Amino acid sequence: MDEHIPVTRDVDHGVAKLMPDVDRARAWLLTVDGAPQSYVDLDEPTHLEFEYARRLAHVLDTAAGPGRPLDVLHLGGGALTLPRYVAATRPGSRQDVVEADRGLLRLVAERLPWEPDSGIDVHGADARQWLDAAPDDSADLLVADVFGGSRIPAHLTTVAYARTADRVLRPDGIYAANLADGAPFAFLRSQLATFAEVFAELALIAEPSVLRGRRFGNTVLVAAHTPIDVAALARRAA
Repeated sequence: MDEHIPVTRDVDHGVAKLMPDVDRARAWLLTVDGAPQSYVDLDEPTHLEFEYARRLAHVLDTAAGPGRPLDVLHLGGGALTLPRYVAATRPGSRQDVVEADRGLLRLVAERLPWEPDSGIDVHGADARQWLDAAPDDSADLLVADVFGGSRIPAHLTTVAYARTADRVLRPDGIYAANLADGAPFAFLRSQLATFAEVFAELALIAEPSVLRGRRFGNTVLVAAHTPIDVAALARRAA
């Protein structure tokens, strides 16, 4: 997309708008109903504008040795910020991206196309239904970033969902989810308890001001059966 002109379009779950970044030649902010949803720089896919995206990328970076290809399942697609990042940093990776809003996917494919040989396969489907049908032990990483408005759909917050994610992940696989909450953290506490029912190891990545209850914000939940490299995550988050 060459023209630096905003694009507005009705999609399945609201009104999407693509706005150019005046400071970067081919970078775009995607909003849905006015809420920032994704940021993509077509020339520099490793540039992650949003903090929570950088935190999720820390998990992806520390999941295996540098450059090693991974099989990644993304629940929630948006403008494919993280799939593009993985394709750039881990060539040869196989990635499935599941996004329920097919209208949004059409807009992104038209205006922010990704390389056909990137290893990214995009599917217009409900995240939970796709996960339920996914093969056992088929993913090294499962990245969940699904919001209906400002909330995560209830069927992606249950113990049954956590068990299904565990089934799809390989024994040394990692689950990472973008969550949003504020003090007194009722939702975040419930998600920690839910995933503790299924996974042996848990970690949280968040701004100190969020964890101290000073503001509402994003946190990244990490879950696995094998020890999480907390030291490496802390170095990157710092």
